[in-house]
Amino acid sequence: MLIEGAAGAAGPPAQRMARTPDIHFVPSPIEVVRAMLDAAEVGPGDVVYDLGSGDGRIVIAAAQRGARGVGIELDPKLAKQAGRNAQKAGVSDRVRFIEADIFKTDVSEATVVTLYLLTSLNQRLRPKLLRELQPGARIVSHRFRMGDDWAPDRELKVGATDVFLWHVPERAGVRP
Repeated sequence: MLIEGAAGAAGPPAQRMARTPDIHFVPSPIEVVRAMLDAAEVGPGDVVYDLGSGDGRIVIAAAQRGARGVGIELDPKLAKQAGRNAQKAGVSDRVRFIEADIFKTDVSEATVVTLYLLTSLNQRLRPKLLRELQPGARIVSHRFRMGDDWAPDRELKVGATDVFLWHVPERAGVRP
């Protein structure tokens, strides 16, 4: 397991944080994490990126299914906590956590991207995801949509919350 600092960062963690987070960390319940990974059919051939990874629970759960995982987290304390959690779970060889801005981090390696952000943040991320991800890559969001003009391929209820799944379309066609 590797925890990487922001590229070119210097000084103590509080000084390295590129910007103030757009939202505060709220963990996804484990049953929602399972449903997100099930909806995306995460398995050993996948590379799962969790944008705003918090304590690392989604990346860790993906690694427990045999996938490799990358957590992108702006808060250095949460990135370190995620590293400790991965070690405790015995998956530190399959995951890494990057202390960085989700809008500035390359996600092109991902076959699955997981999100628990706000609709407004998902909409801001959408052009980046469509530009960087390969056709067929899966995007899964806990609770929040990618905007009204991109309908999910699948929607499911987990208790009182929603999980949404999209597949990145072929580049030759009209992109959402």
